[in-house]
Amino acid sequence: MRDPDEQEFEEFMRRVEPGLRRALFSVLGIDRGREATAEALAWAWEHWGRVRRMDNPTGFLFRVGQSRSRTRMTPAIFVRSDWRDPLVEPGLGRALQELSDSQRTAVVLVHGFGWNMREVAELTGVRITSVQTHLERGLRKLRAALEVEDHA
Repeated sequence: MRDPDEQEFEEFMRRVEPGLRRALFSVLGIDRGREATAEALAWAWEHWGRVRRMDNPTGFLFRVGQSRSRTRMTPAIFVRSDWRDPLVEPGLGRALQELSDSQRTAVVLVHGFGWNMREVAELTGVRITSVQTHLERGLRKLRAALEVEDHA
């Protein structure tokens, strides 16, 4: 018979891991985001008694993943040189790389993964108005970098 803690943690993982991974990928890039997700979830297992009682464990683990990846101090990489998709703007990866972490997180999670601003605010621990500001500034920078006009 399996340990109830293990079962509860596995259910938690199934629920939390996809969103946590996407959020960390949006800030840190693919490779560092993958490492940060693994680090955050390992930390969650080690401290499961504490994590299970948190009001916003995903947001906390997001910050754990960010802090655990800081020692590497390598730039986020958003470009796959061997991947060619005619439906994706080739300069998008580089343009995303130029955004601040907060702007990139807001843009990728809202427009890339369909999160709403409340969800991003809960994850990052900031107000919804701050997420909206990061989103607007990030989109403005992306449009300028990609030379796209805003027809809104």
